This record gives sequence, structure tokens and C-alpha cells, in this order.
Amino acid sequence: MTQSRKLLLFMLAAMLTFSFAFAATANAKMVKKVDNFILFVDQSGSMAMRNADGIKKIEKAKSDMLALNAAIPALDYNSAVVLFAPFEVQCAPKAYSDANVAAAVNAIDSEYQIFNRRTPMGAGLDEINQVVGQMSGKTALIIFTDGESNYGTDPVAVAKNLYAKYGSNLCVHVVSYADTAEGQAVVDGIRAAFPCSVAANGATFADATALNQYAKAVFYEDVAEPAPAPAPVVVAPAPAKEVVTFNLNFGFDKYQITDEMVPVLEQAKMILEEDTAATYEISGHTDSTGTEAYNQGLSERRANSVMKWLTDNGVSADRLEAKGYGELAPKYDNATKEGRKLNRRVEIQTK
Repeated sequence: MTQSRKLLLFMLAAMLTFSFAFAATANAKMVKKVDNFILFVDQSGSMAMRNADGIKKIEKAKSDMLALNAAIPALDYNSAVVLFAPFEVQCAPKAYSDANVAAAVNAIDSEYQIFNRRTPMGAGLDEINQVVGQMSGKTALIIFTDGESNYGTDPVAVAKNLYAKYGSNLCVHVVSYADTAEGQAVVDGIRAAFPCSVAANGATFADATALNQYAKAVFYEDVAEPAPAPAPVVVAPAPAKEVVTFNLNFGFDKYQITDEMVPVLEQAKMILEEDTAATYEISGHTDSTGTEAYNQGLSERRANSVMKWLTDNGVSADRLEAKGYGELAPKYDNATKEGRKLNRRVEIQTK
């Protein structure tokens, strides 16, 4: 093998390794902290009173829930919207949809009468058992309340019972609209019963940065994806000629050449032009998502995209053959996200 070819292969391997390492650093993925969440809304008489800004607390709670709903990433949660004082299931537990949650929140009545509407907050917390009990895995219960409780069971005692029953599978977060010392004491007591509780109030949802931080603290975390093994550059010596394989990975359902692929293609072109008598197969591949027939066509489009780039940039078309293998020749495990990503590829190999 000539020194120039050794240098080119080394440069290509380095570029592929760098591109994968950069992607792993720059593309952290969201991982959900909980499997379910419940928006639990206080609709007692005191919540129909106006805060210092002249806004009904129940209307502020609705506005804040809509803002939070917009900040929740779609990570296959189950969700519910429930009211208390009096207790009412506004949206029963189901697969999370921001549209469904928004519709349930918008439907909450905020024009009810203040008088003769007492606040059995402890009873509401006790009744939420029937909803939490329908959910498996970890659940976030987010309470929107001013903490006023003037009837029935002590809500702090009920909160402690909930923690004793569910432990780390239930985390209660309170969004406080308290405007009395008594109400804030109840809010603080419920938060203290759950070590995982994240505190918030109306101001949290009025600031975009604070809102996004709150959503992240409650619902998900960013986890850096591990750097995959570099795409191999294989040089297999043979008596007559060498076999060189280049790998190019595509996005889901994509076949277009991206800017990130061009440096690798340019290096491939340089090596292809060292031996102008050699011919090459450009093979397209897919992961196992979708039908076999669709994937066959997608693999052919990927192979043809690479062939077109090479011929547009001076490689003779009669030296190249584009073939699609669909999902039938995976190199990695299609049961994992990373494996599927690496199987979406085009390889250029000597014939």
C-alpha cells in the first residue's frame, strides 16, 4: 500500500471518529423521569378570589397549566387532569397528548361562586388515590393551590400517608398561589412530605427560563448519548487489489446528502481515483422500521444519492453500481435506537 493511500485512510478514519464523537456530545437526548403525571387543581372558593394582580387564582392556575403543558416534551407519558374541592376527574388517565390536556384545562370552570364553597383539601388528596392507583411506574402529582384548607382531614397528614404508601413512585409538587401564612404553611408541609418535591409559584410560569427549568426538573433529564463505535474503514489486502469500505449514516427516512457527509465523500472520491480501473458497488441499507417494500425503495434512493454525488464530482459512472439491500443486511441491533441509527447507511466497496 502506498504512503499516500495510508495517509488518506488514516484521515478518513479520523474524520469518521470525530463526527461520531461530536454528535454524541452535541445531541444529548431527553430521558423521562416519570411515567405519568397528574395536574391536580384546587377549585375551592378561595381560588375564585383575585390575587394581588387582580386575577382570579383559578384563572392564573389555568394559564400556568397551559404554559407548563406547552413545555412538556412528548416522551410517551400517561397524563390526567383532576380537580378537587369538589373532586372531579376532568381528563381520565390516558396516553399524554398536549392537545387533550389543553382541552381539559380550558374546560375548567372559573366562574363559579365563592360563597358556600368550602375547601376539604385533605379529602381531595385522599381521593386522588383512586387516580394514582390506576397508573404504573413513577407518577408526578402537580397540585395548583393556594393551600387554604378549612374543612375535614389535615392535608399535610394525608400527604405523609401518600408518601408512606407510594414512596419514590410518587412525587408531589405544589404550585403555590398562597396569600396567607396559613395557606403557605399547608403548601410547605405537603412539599416537606416528599423529598423529591420541586417548588414553584405563579412567578415561575411567567418567566420562560424558569418555566423550562421547572419542566425539566419535574419531567425529564438530558442524558448524553454514548459515542457509538466509529464507522469502520476496512482495508483487506488481496493479491490483485484491495477492498476498501466506507460507511455513511443517514437520518430516519432520509436519503439526501448532507453537509456533514461531504468531507467523507471527498476522501472516498480521492481513494476511488487512485486506481481508475477499479469498479465499486454502492450499497444502500435501512433499519427495520416500516415495511420491507418501502425500505427496499429507501435503500435504493440512498445508494443513488451517493452515486449521483460521486458522478457529479467527476467519478465515471461506468465504474459504479448502485444497489439497495433494504432492511435485509443489518450490521447492528435494530432493537435499539443506536443500532437502528447505524443501520441507516450507505457503503462503498470495491467489486
